[in-house]
Amino acid sequence: MVQELVFDPKLQSAKNLAWWLYLAHAASFLFSLGIFSWIPLIINYIKRPDTAGTFVYSHHSWQIRSFWWYFFWMFIGATLFVTVVGIPFAWLVWSAAWIWKAYRLLKGLLDLNDNKAMPA
Repeated sequence: MVQELVFDPKLQSAKNLAWWLYLAHAASFLFSLGIFSWIPLIINYIKRPDTAGTFVYSHHSWQIRSFWWYFFWMFIGATLFVTVVGIPFAWLVWSAAWIWKAYRLLKGLLDLNDNKAMPA
């Protein structure tokens, strides 16, 4: 027996917005290494309270946490890059942060598509 979820228009709209925000974060990530991710981040902060009590709320939190941790690791890499000795470590940190952020975006987008909440 197949069960089908039926969303009210408000929840469907919130899900669609979260989907577009994932795409905006991904576009910024791919084309500017995340420099312009602050734009969808602001929208995440504004729209997250509207989705309280739904699985979409966890996706806004997931995107917000992904942004700030990526920002933190990029800053650490930039700090390492300042020193000549730290340059190889900076590239290592930046590469790991890039792979991690790509994973977070893909995992979130796929789970949103499957109507799953993100882990806390």
